[in-house]
Amino acid sequence: MERNLTNSDIDRQNVLNNEIALNEIQKTAKIIGIIFEGKIMFTKNMIAEFYDVDIRTIERYSSKFSDELKNNGYEILKGKRLKEFLKAIDEQKVPDISVGKVTPQLAIYDFRAFLNIGMLLVESENARVLRQMILDVVIDTINQKTGGSTKYINQRDRDFLGAFLQGENYRKEFTDALRDCVEMGKFKYARYTDMIYQSIFKEKAKEYREILKLKSKDTVRDTFYSEILDLVAAYECGLADLLKKNSIEKNRKLTSWEVDAIFHEFENLPHWKPLITSGRNKMASRDLALRDAFHKQLEDYIKPLESGEFDRFLGSEGDTIEKLMKENAEVLKRLKERG
Repeated sequence: MERNLTNSDIDRQNVLNNEIALNEIQKTAKIIGIIFEGKIMFTKNMIAEFYDVDIRTIERYSSKFSDELKNNGYEILKGKRLKEFLKAIDEQKVPDISVGKVTPQLAIYDFRAFLNIGMLLVESENARVLRQMILDVVIDTINQKTGGSTKYINQRDRDFLGAFLQGENYRKEFTDALRDCVEMGKFKYARYTDMIYQSIFKEKAKEYREILKLKSKDTVRDTFYSEILDLVAAYECGLADLLKKNSIEKNRKLTSWEVDAIFHEFENLPHWKPLITSGRNKMASRDLALRDAFHKQLEDYIKPLESGEFDRFLGSEGDTIEKLMKENAEVLKRLKERG
C-alpha cells in the first residue's frame, strides 16, 4: 500500500511511535541539533534552514498542526527551562541560531517533532527527500526484524503460543460438534468457519488470504494475532456447546437453517461488542503498520499503534520468541497435528 505521509495522520503517527525505526532514522539522517535534557532539540530557525523554507512557513504549520506536534515533542519553553536551554546553546557553541538572550519564550522541537514537520511540509524538496528516506528506513527495519516477510510477525508476541495451542483444542471441539450435530456435508466446516471470521473481522478466509498475500500452503490461523485467536476460540467453544445442547434436545442432527439461527443469536449477544471492536482495532491497525496490509472492511477501526505495540512485535523479546518458535517448529507441528 502506497503511503503518503503528508495527508495521513495515522501513517505519520505510526512512524513517530516506532522507537526502533526512529533510532535507525536518526543514525541514517545524522542530523545535528542541540542536546537538551538528553534529547536532540531544534528551534524554528534551525528547522526552517534545514527544510529550506521561510520561518513563517514553520510557524504556520506549527499553528495549524499544533495538537499533533505537541503530542510529538513540540513545546514552548519559558522561565527556568528556557534559561537552561539558552545555557546549553552557549555550552555547545551552536552557531547562527538567532535566539535572543532576553526572549520571554521559545518554541523548540525534539527529533520526533522535527520529523513530524518534515512529514507535513509540501513546499520543501528537502522534506520530500526526508519523507522517502523515512519510509525506506521503516520498511527496512521491519524487514530486518522479520527476515523479509511480515507474514508471521504475529508470532513474535509472547502471548501467541498459548493462544495458538489453546485455540487448537477449541477448534477440535467445534469441528467435532459440526460432525456429530449438524446434517450437512463437509462444506459445513468452511461455511461456519467463514461465518465466525466474518462476524469477528468482516472477512472470509479467502478475502483475508488475499489481503495478506498468503500462499496456498500458508494456514490462516498461523497469521492471527493472539487476541484474534482468543476471540475465534471463544466463538468455537460457545458454538460447540450450543450445537451439542440443541442436538440433544431435538434428539437428531440440526439442519443448516437451525444452525444459522443459533449462530446469529449467539453472535448478537451484547458481551461480544467490546471484544470484537477491540479485536478489529488490533487487526486493522497492526496489519497496516506492521504488514502494510489494508483491511478495507475495517478502515473505521484503524488507529496509530502505540510505541509499546511496536516494541512488542519488533523488540528484543520478539527476537527471542521468534528464535524459540523456529527451534521448536517440529514439536509445535506435532502438537498441532495431535490436537
